[in-house]
Amino acid sequence: MPNKLDLHPDLPIDLPTAERIHAAVLHYGEQTVIDNSIALLRAKNAGKDFLLYAGGRHALGILEGAPALYWPELWGARALLYVWSEAAAPYVVVGLNNQAWRVREMCARVILLRDLQVAPKLVRLTTDEVPRVRAAALHALAAQGTADHLATIVQRLRDPDKEVRRAAQQARDVLSGRWNLPKDPSQGVEQTHGTRHTHDESE
Repeated sequence: MPNKLDLHPDLPIDLPTAERIHAAVLHYGEQTVIDNSIALLRAKNAGKDFLLYAGGRHALGILEGAPALYWPELWGARALLYVWSEAAAPYVVVGLNNQAWRVREMCARVILLRDLQVAPKLVRLTTDEVPRVRAAALHALAAQGTADHLATIVQRLRDPDKEVRRAAQQARDVLSGRWNLPKDPSQGVEQTHGTRHTHDESE
């Protein structure tokens, strides 16, 4: 890619992600944004302008020569929180196996939002090496799992990471509520306060 960019003045690289994707839809049309998001998630070239819509100012650094690493794949997955087609579903599911943990986490978030029924894959992800991935998998599993998945969630109540324990408690409560399951006092409770943990959308 060229080192010096002739940046179009209307590219909204400093806006929040949701506003950038909305602007991309207005500029390209929703289907093109979906197709380009899938392309990024698949580590394919979607064009430098779309990369700027998807990644904002961080993408500008990549276009000017910084290492791309996994960032375009992450941005492609993240864009699917704002636009969607069932054609994207297989690629999001494949993304659960991405070597970059941020991509795995984001794909789990998309699966939760888009209600993709992949409970067995989410079960596996609850033992991922990265706590944030385990937490994302627990939230997604709670939304689509059955009573048979309660034991998997309960195991994570003793996770070494506090945020995963919090996610496990929330997931247990969601799943128990959905299936009207009695709470087992032997499961233990991780004390939590405040609202559900979220992550900065720029990550």
